[in-house]
Amino acid sequence: MARELRYQQIADDLRRRVATGEFAEGGLLPSEAELAATHGVSRVTARRALTELKAAGLIDSRQGFGWFVAATPLRQSLQDLTTIERQIIAANRTPGRELVRFAFVPTPADLAAVLATDTVLEVGRIDRVDGRPFAVATVWVRSDLAAGLSPRALERAPLSEQLGVELGGATQTISAVAATARVAMRLGVPRGAPLLRIERTTSAADGTPVLRSVAFYNPLLAELVAHLPPVPDDAAPGLRLVTDAPAP
Repeated sequence: MARELRYQQIADDLRRRVATGEFAEGGLLPSEAELAATHGVSRVTARRALTELKAAGLIDSRQGFGWFVAATPLRQSLQDLTTIERQIIAANRTPGRELVRFAFVPTPADLAAVLATDTVLEVGRIDRVDGRPFAVATVWVRSDLAAGLSPRALERAPLSEQLGVELGGATQTISAVAATARVAMRLGVPRGAPLLRIERTTSAADGTPVLRSVAFYNPLLAELVAHLPPVPDDAAPGLRLVTDAPAP
C-alpha cells in the first residue's frame, strides 16, 4: 500500500511541475535514477509513475534523451525555399532568433570551391519556437553580398531576405548525428543525443551558389515533412538517375 501511494505521489508531483511550467513542452525530466533518489524509492516505483504519465499522453521517452514532456513538433516543410520564421508563424506559433556569432572570416577550405570567394560572413544563431531552442545553425554567405549587413539587421529579418539577390533554389542533405557538447548545451539536450542535421546550399536565380548553411534540429521539437507527388504511369520503377541536378 505504501509503495502504491509513493508512485502516485511522484506522478502527482510531476503533473504539478509540468502544469506550472517548470518543465516546458519538449523539456527533459529527471531520470528514473534521479527521481528514485529524490523521493527515496526504487527505480521500479519511479518508472511506474513515469509510465502512468506516458499512458496519459503527458510525457514520453526516447532513446538518447530519456523522459521528456510531450510536445507538438514544429513541422518544417522541405518543399519550399522559405524561412523557418515564416513556417513558425504559419503554424500560429512564436518564432525567435538569437545571434551567437557574426564575423567576416576567410572562406573555410571545404566551401571555397562552392562559394568561389576568399571571404565570407559567418553567422551563428539559435532558432526558437515559443521560447524553446529547437535548432542551432551556422550560415556562410559570400562577403560581396553581405557587406551592408549588421547583427541588428539580422535580428530583425532572416539573412536570406537581405542579400539583394533573387534566390533560385537550394540543395539539401539530411543526416542523423550525435549532439556535440556545444550544440547540446545550446539546445538543452544531453550530449550525444540524436539530432537531425541539414546542410543546405542556396543559389541565386542564375544558379550561382550564394550561401551554405548547416543546422542541427532537436527532433523532440521539430520534424521534417516532404510531399512526394505520384510517379507518372510511364515512369520506370525503382531509383532514377537525375542528370541535370544543380551543382552542390
